[in-house]
Amino acid sequence: MNKRILIVDDSFYMRTMLKNMLTDAGYDVVGEAANGQQALEMAVATTPDLITLDVILPDNTGLDVLKGIRQQQPDAKVVMCSAVGQETIVNEAIENGALAYIVKPFSEERVLEIVGSALQGDSSIA
Repeated sequence: MNKRILIVDDSFYMRTMLKNMLTDAGYDVVGEAANGQQALEMAVATTPDLITLDVILPDNTGLDVLKGIRQQQPDAKVVMCSAVGQETIVNEAIENGALAYIVKPFSEERVLEIVGSALQGDSSIA
């Protein structure tokens, strides 16, 4: 069975790019959310194996959404994905349970490497 991934990003372009990368690599993209509320609802509804989560969302911060997801699903595997690479935000994401942080723009190779490691539970990828 293919690993199931939920993509959360307010940019349709970024969601499409990630979806294409992941589906081409054999993953099942079980949903796409454009804001924090959708992300929380879809995380429960789809129970993905991994969630890619943007830091900046129109209705909430990705860090707050991360905390909400971890409250609902303590074992959820989350990879943060953002153009914001400030060390304090990266550290806060990791402290709140994100397995990794991918800074945009990113390469397909890097995304697939991090997603694969995160799905295996490797926390050394942060």
